[in-house]
Amino acid sequence: MSGVIDHVMIRVEDLETSLEWYRDHFNYEEKGRWEADTFTNVFLGPVNMGDEAAKLELTYNHDDRSYEMGDAWGHIAVRVPDGELESSYQQLMNEGVDDYRDPESCNQRYAFVKDPDGHEIEIVKRDPSEGPKWGIDHTMIRVEDADAALGYWTRKFEYKYTSRWEASTFANYFVRPPGAGTEAMAVELTYNYDGRSYTMGDAWGHLAVRTNDLDEMWETLIEREAPDYRDPESCNNRYAFTKDQDGHEVEIVT
Repeated sequence: MSGVIDHVMIRVEDLETSLEWYRDHFNYEEKGRWEADTFTNVFLGPVNMGDEAAKLELTYNHDDRSYEMGDAWGHIAVRVPDGELESSYQQLMNEGVDDYRDPESCNQRYAFVKDPDGHEIEIVKRDPSEGPKWGIDHTMIRVEDADAALGYWTRKFEYKYTSRWEASTFANYFVRPPGAGTEAMAVELTYNYDGRSYTMGDAWGHLAVRTNDLDEMWETLIEREAPDYRDPESCNNRYAFTKDQDGHEVEIVT
């Protein structure tokens, strides 16, 4: 019943500015669009992304509202080939992207930039066989209980715990859909040891898990005690929503 991450949704205040930013700097193209009376959803990704790759969904509300970033969501991470971290970051600087956290400040292991709305984007080194340049590698969310978070993704969605990174003050845990290829997006669960709590904000929207059978997956999730947030019937049987233990929204799509 488990599926790959179909997309990660973020909210933007100026759709055209955001579209131009992702097109110009990451070479993203439009993969789909849905226009409603009060909002617009646009799906983006690299030109040559595969079927299991996650897209980026930009949601623009037509009432010109502004958003709070919060700190329960961390970042999306995009891939660049091994050996191209410094040159890729410099390319972004030459294109006018703001200097946020350069490779040198991150021990040449990764780097960070921000999009026009302030969403953080990590740049990570990967083997080119794992997916195209600028494809989404993972999305990081912060959790208040690591055991509960790992239990949520492994029990509810049958994701596999694949790796961890322990530091002196925090730990990162990565979970992935079973049997998925290397281009499929992972979820990074960040747990800080100081017992802090987080604010959700509304600049980040949700992760979306793909399924072949919406009703079957929803029934299984409810049997596994996932929160009944927005069931398929309430969404015209087109999708559904649950939440994780910390309140991050998870959409189910076909």
